[in-house]
Amino acid sequence: MTIRRAGRDDVAAVLGLLDGATEWLVARGRTDQWGTEPHSTSPRRVAQITGFADEEDGLWVAEADGRVVGALAVGAAMPYVPAPEEPELYVRLLVTDRASAGQNLGGLLLDHARKLARAAGVGMLRVDCFAGGDGALVRYYEKQGFTRDVEFGVPRANDSDWPGQVLVQRL
Repeated sequence: MTIRRAGRDDVAAVLGLLDGATEWLVARGRTDQWGTEPHSTSPRRVAQITGFADEEDGLWVAEADGRVVGALAVGAAMPYVPAPEEPELYVRLLVTDRASAGQNLGGLLLDHARKLARAAGVGMLRVDCFAGGDGALVRYYEKQGFTRDVEFGVPRANDSDWPGQVLVQRL
């Protein structure tokens, strides 16, 4: 597997990874994280991923056998989380191909984020994730060396707030 800087030509593949992850969640009755609709049909999500691709060092993809199997976006903290108290690199997106589960793709992409942070002279890596359901995603990041920081909620129209957890890792 190789990790490379992604560009606009990779946006469709990244959206495909997100669509596949959503299908996987829906098949397991876990619609509270990302809903049921494909990300590739959401103008907001398409614009977000395109924006990540347009940022210098903002979007990275993992490839295996010429196929995109994972994506990582890094940069400034998302606007819905508390601002950092020190310089950081923020993991804005981490998604992997469900067909490649068990190959530690997420861990390898997080290792890449750590390398980027160190190269930038930053001593803190943060990420946020869905904190609802059975808490499996929070536990995943804890297994990757992150510790829980603050909980937050993102308001949703006609629904309860989306429950989130910020996690931090000192480098």
